[in-house]
Amino acid sequence: MKKKMNYLILLLMTIFIVGCTNNVEDASTTNEKPELQEKATTNADKPDVEETSTETNDELFSGYERLKVDGGDLSGDRETNVVVDIGFGDREYWAFTNKHGQLVRVVADEIILQDDKEEPVLSNGRYFSDEAKVPGVKSDVLDEGHVIADSLGGVSNAYNITPQESTLNRHGDQAYMEDAIRDAGGATDFEAVISYSDTDTQIPSKYQYSYTINGNEVVDTFNNVNPDEVNESLGLTGGNESSSSDDSNYKGDVSSVDTNGNGQVTIKEAKDAGFSMPITDDHWLYPYMRDNDGDGMVGE
Repeated sequence: MKKKMNYLILLLMTIFIVGCTNNVEDASTTNEKPELQEKATTNADKPDVEETSTETNDELFSGYERLKVDGGDLSGDRETNVVVDIGFGDREYWAFTNKHGQLVRVVADEIILQDDKEEPVLSNGRYFSDEAKVPGVKSDVLDEGHVIADSLGGVSNAYNITPQESTLNRHGDQAYMEDAIRDAGGATDFEAVISYSDTDTQIPSKYQYSYTINGNEVVDTFNNVNPDEVNESLGLTGGNESSSSDDSNYKGDVSSVDTNGNGQVTIKEAKDAGFSMPITDDHWLYPYMRDNDGDGMVGE
């Protein structure tokens, strides 16, 4: 009888031990579940990041139809409420029109300079032989003005061309802006906002450019007028002709003009030193300056 009792006790202890072991395994299994759930949650978060980026692009193009236009299209017509990439090659420069077909805004995260060694650039420094014939450009005082110049990677269709006062385009704020970006090797956060006097014209009344170069934000606003005439009307040019005039055959000290000492004189440096534009190939400063189109004149 005593022996049977011992067997019974042994049997009960065995059952008890086995039950405890199963409980430990169950507990171990239960502890692993939060780790698996945490990994699943982390993986699920990744698409949300991509979705945020897509929403940003959607906001930029919201209300506009994305249209593809050849960079050399000479037609002066623009579609209404569209956005067009006006960057040459892989550049992304976005141009926007309003409901009247007027070019009102151009934005670019980064301005990438023209690369005439790697890109099909013509001998005159342009990507295309001509510019789009936007209404108003056929004028003696208006140029087919690029919002983003060829040298800055812009194309020549109507979504990058506006009728611009020729002196402003060649010697004024527009030219200064292009020179500044070229001298800096490019720019970021570029935006052009273009205004008009009424809804019927394609000739802008005002431009505002903002961009960042060398870590400095630049904002430049100017009217689509002849800057020389404005300065003269304000009395800012009186008495400057004699002090600004110079003998083109006189050999001067370039170090007095080349303010950063890099051996090359920019248009701005020359103007700051009192020289009038253009500088022609018979001028002593010409060898120190950059003639982009090779026509024997700088700052024309």
